[in-house]
Amino acid sequence: MRKSGVFAVMAVVLAGCSVSTQPIPSALSTEVLSNISPFPTLEMKRNFSNVVETLEPIAERECRARTSRVNCNFKILVDERPDQPPNAFQTIDQSGRPIIAFTLQLIADARNQDELAFIMGHEAAHHIADHLGRQQRNAVARAVIAGALTILRGGDATAVEVAQQRGAQVGARTYSKDFELEADALGTIIASRAGYDPVRGAEFFTRIPDPGDKFLGTHPPNGQRIETVRRVAAGL
Repeated sequence: MRKSGVFAVMAVVLAGCSVSTQPIPSALSTEVLSNISPFPTLEMKRNFSNVVETLEPIAERECRARTSRVNCNFKILVDERPDQPPNAFQTIDQSGRPIIAFTLQLIADARNQDELAFIMGHEAAHHIADHLGRQQRNAVARAVIAGALTILRGGDATAVEVAQQRGAQVGARTYSKDFELEADALGTIIASRAGYDPVRGAEFFTRIPDPGDKFLGTHPPNGQRIETVRRVAAGL
């Protein structure tokens, strides 16, 4: 089985998630605290800049305390493309440095700094918990198994590739809901230790579509996420 084919399938499957292997868009600003003209209002820019300055050092501290030999030097970027929906994601650059990216639309949609802080803490938590690496390993493992079974059944190259893709999809999504809840829990801790109210921040979930409990869905129900935040915050 060609290993390159497995990784090509994996890249397609994992693109576009909260924990993402997607390329870093060239439109991302490398200096979020500089004078970024596309910010909708000065207040929105101020809110975001304050959260970055306050929370990033806390996220870095938590990362170093909870990991070993992991790059904890978070880089916070802004996707300035006007056609992008409200979104934030965590990825890594070519050097292995963790990236947390926000679209301008998400920054504009946030009602307060607590929401921005909780979201940033959530994305930082994905890196600290190695969700990207675990997601990749799950995807590859399922792709390899599915491809091998197809070969044993006499499948041709096309059938093997299809089986790999389907296996990778299942593997990437198998624990994705658990990853989101883990990131919500650790994100709550990070936001709280940075001086923000994560329960207030989690009110963001009340304004986005509820994924419910869809089969092979990537996100848990919003109510479960809010309850996770409240439970963890109550224990701090």
